[in-house]
Amino acid sequence: MSATEFKDGLIKEIPNLRAFAASLSGSMQLADDLVQDTLLKAWGNSEKFEPGTSLRAWLFTILRNTYYSLYRKRGREVQDSEGTYAERMATHGNQESHLDLADFRKALAKLPEEQREVLIMVGATGLSYEETAEICGVAIGTIKSRVNRARTKLAELLSIGSIDDLGPDRKSAAAMQRVGSEIVGL
Repeated sequence: MSATEFKDGLIKEIPNLRAFAASLSGSMQLADDLVQDTLLKAWGNSEKFEPGTSLRAWLFTILRNTYYSLYRKRGREVQDSEGTYAERMATHGNQESHLDLADFRKALAKLPEEQREVLIMVGATGLSYEETAEICGVAIGTIKSRVNRARTKLAELLSIGSIDDLGPDRKSAAAMQRVGSEIVGL
């Protein structure tokens, strides 16, 4: 991989790195610092990257290790974010959707850190179970279990009893049902 290709790969991953860093740290300022440290470490160790492997997984590993090193140095638990990736989701401009997003953020923050971390890696950034297992240094089965527990707990916290409860808000769901029935009735 050429230096230009490596640089382009780093730049492409910045949004995913920022989202993951914010989910770990709970602060966009700290997230940006973590991403900067990660990019500097990656650039300085570019010869250690093995072409043909996942650059994203390699960068996430660096970011995660950087975060936990900082976490250990500080000797205190850092609050998790309110779901930076959730901020990037499309929402409708009404109060109900803002409440839904706020509820999601609160529920995500209540998950145990190991569950929240893997849910964000797999569910929000699109990493595979294998890549996530490699980053976290655990078995694939452990990742699948953590993701399943996280999803189950989120559904419980958000009182999602059926697929009908999912969606940006109830008004949008009702509108979609009306539109659907009108189309079918044509």
